[in-house]
Amino acid sequence: MSDAVKARMERSRVIREGDHRFAVLIEESVLRYRIGAAEIMAAQLGHLLSVMALPSISLGIIPFTAPRQAWPLETFTIFDRQRVHVETLSAAIKETQPSDVALYLKAFGNLKEVAAYGAEARSLIAAAIDAVG
Repeated sequence: MSDAVKARMERSRVIREGDHRFAVLIEESVLRYRIGAAEIMAAQLGHLLSVMALPSISLGIIPFTAPRQAWPLETFTIFDRQRVHVETLSAAIKETQPSDVALYLKAFGNLKEVAAYGAEARSLIAAAIDAVG
């Protein structure tokens, strides 16, 4: 096992231990991007199916057909409603200004409202696995 895989596995233990809670939203298009070989993609998608069953995880998939108020956003992570990390092509940005954090909280809330959860989300992931071939 490579050092990178070991490091990822060590970091992933946080979703299984402690009282942490994670709300994750993923665009359906992300499920379909071919980053790596088919078997790697299928394994990654299968991993999503397994982690979404964990009590610490709320996984929502934003369907292609969801009504949108805005175009897809850059990747962002909200920490305890006080800090947001934003990933762009050229930089990682840390937002701590309350007004900026509030903007990302509002965007997350809007996206959360149109996301699919539970059986519907599993169905979208399963369809993406089938599409990998």
